[in-house]
Amino acid sequence: MTYVVTENCIRCKYTDCVDVCPVDCFHEGPNFLAIDPEECIDCSLCEPECPVGAIVAGDDVPNAQRHFLELNAELAKVWPVLSQKKAPLPDAQEWDGVPDKLGYLER
Repeated sequence: MTYVVTENCIRCKYTDCVDVCPVDCFHEGPNFLAIDPEECIDCSLCEPECPVGAIVAGDDVPNAQRHFLELNAELAKVWPVLSQKKAPLPDAQEWDGVPDKLGYLER
């Protein structure tokens, strides 16, 4: 099992999770983070750190968001590793909880 960044991260991109990751498995895109499933050691430290609840254990990803398992793996291969916390996107609070954000994902 790995942890997965799900839809609510899109256009928020809080990076509190990055500070606690012992293996630097987070990768940064323009408006989303991805977890490399090959690097994730399933320590679960990141999940409670996400202020918008966007990180979920792979087995617990809702059916409607199962495609984020593959999306994280795909994007982690091309995006750079992020190993230090950064400020969230300027309008992150406005995007928290907005449904159907996949169309806003910037690659």
